[in-house]
Amino acid sequence: MQPSEPRRRVVVGVDGSPSSYAALRWAVDYARLVGGKVEAIHSWDTPSSAGWTGPAIDPDFDLQQARERFAEELRDVFGDERPAFLETYLVEGDPSEVLIRASEGAEILVVGSRGRGGFARAMLGSVSQRCAQHAACPVVVVRQEHRPEGSAERRPED
Repeated sequence: MQPSEPRRRVVVGVDGSPSSYAALRWAVDYARLVGGKVEAIHSWDTPSSAGWTGPAIDPDFDLQQARERFAEELRDVFGDERPAFLETYLVEGDPSEVLIRASEGAEILVVGSRGRGGFARAMLGSVSQRCAQHAACPVVVVRQEHRPEGSAERRPED
């Protein structure tokens, strides 16, 4: 890579699910190989902004919760040693729409096979499926890693 060339953009969605952790690790490994940078994106949405009914919601509280959750997710994956080429973005909006927009101009979009919601029998989650169909770049869908019993790494609750 020439010094004047921009780094290749590797975009990855992070939602706290085991497969999104695997996708983040995959994206970092890929970026190392190609001399790229990773843009880790966590999207959040205020339920009332999506037209849901329910009690009054404080958008500032939702943002703070999302910020704390994203920071914890990054700590779960990297501890205190984040790669220097990792950039993080907390974006309000529907996850699939946010990631599809972010895929514009990216070399690759990396997503987990299933997020926090969905059906256990589904091969792909709705976000990964929509991204695979509509992203502006190639999409890699990463399955959850299966770590041996007794692994030292903390695993998120399912």
